[in-house]
Amino acid sequence: MAIEDPIARPAAPPPPVAQAAPEASPQRQRSLARAAQHDILRRLTPPLRHDMVVHLQSLGMMAEALSARMERGASPDDLAGSVSKLNRLSRQAVARCLEVCTWMEPGEDDTIGLRQGVGEVVRLLSTSLNFRGFDLRPDLGDGAFPVVRSALRFLLAAAILTLTDAAPGPGEVVVRTEQSPAHGVIAIEYRPQAEGAFTQPHEGGGEVPLSWVEVQALAALHDVELLRNGQAIILRLPRAVVTTPLKMVPV
Repeated sequence: MAIEDPIARPAAPPPPVAQAAPEASPQRQRSLARAAQHDILRRLTPPLRHDMVVHLQSLGMMAEALSARMERGASPDDLAGSVSKLNRLSRQAVARCLEVCTWMEPGEDDTIGLRQGVGEVVRLLSTSLNFRGFDLRPDLGDGAFPVVRSALRFLLAAAILTLTDAAPGPGEVVVRTEQSPAHGVIAIEYRPQAEGAFTQPHEGGGEVPLSWVEVQALAALHDVELLRNGQAIILRLPRAVVTTPLKMVPV
């Protein structure tokens, strides 16, 4: 597939390729996978916290505005409109907080379209990476190939963080997607930026890099093929299949 060009393109000298998780007992593999997930989640805590706080701040500002209008003796119609907006903002804030919680505990239906899932991770990481000197650019194909949401979230985030942690300077991180009948494919490639062409200074992450062995174990746990070659990483995620019926909530 064309999406594999970043991996296939020759490099000089060719960097070592890590393609498969090392042999280990199933218990050891699960332990490594849990460690990877915990470490990735720790790295994502600042952007996830910001995602929640933005909505909660809007709710607080609206509540203050409503209180000021009440003190000024605003008309009932004016107050009714403000209360309606406050209710809408509160629902949005609750929904966003519950959405963030699915990073810790996946929802009952842990599936998502490939394009939508990649866009979610890109939006989450774009701002924080931009401050470090990286332009996270999605190049998403069409289609809604179903994949396991938690697998996509953690492994795509791990791939992006791995490449930016190892980057020698500012640049682009391009995320491309394609799909085949059996797999959704994500290619992540770091491209160094020409000197003086980037508006943000490059800053190191200030974090201990993720353990690639642990990331491999997490990929193996989700039956995801994980290929790394220098400044490019490819994920091949299997089609998500619902194996248990969803629970019905009484109405």
